Amino acid sequence: MNSTEETRRSRLSDYAEMTGAAEREHKETPPDEGASSPLTGNSLGPSSDDELERGLREFAVRLGEFRRTAVLVPVDEHGVPLTGDYGGVRWIYAFSSEAALARYALARGEGDREWPYQKWLGARLLDAAVPAVGVPCGVALDVGGAGALFPPVAGIVPDRAAVDVASELGAAR
Repeated sequence: MNSTEETRRSRLSDYAEMTGAAEREHKETPPDEGASSPLTGNSLGPSSDDELERGLREFAVRLGEFRRTAVLVPVDEHGVPLTGDYGGVRWIYAFSSEAALARYALARGEGDREWPYQKWLGARLLDAAVPAVGVPCGVALDVGGAGALFPPVAGIVPDRAAVDVASELGAAR
């Protein structure tokens, strides 16, 4: 067994594969057939190249819409966005509407308190807030609902904050 077989894969590798370029797909080992996608909950192993291409196009459309849309970002008393850590990534929580934020608050059992928020363009979150965090960070839209994850990989966040680019450049994280 060589050293790459002994090393446990990071979930960040799965995120990077989902959004990576087609040329990179052929160079990497495919994920396990039963692996779950953080975006859709479906298997990461598409049954055809057409399905993969369709999925990548759909994600690109959703990413473009997110970048152009003002979303609600819950903040604390100091204006710091609400975040959560999962899978080795810090996720900034964003919501598409007050109703989506209210569903999240109720699910947490905190529907009776005030939830201050700021409106941010999705592009501002991805291009400015994510790199400012200083650790691998992405954006989780409509947590607990039919949302989406925008992980810290090239093509979604700036290269300086993308975990797949940083590892290729040998940068320390």
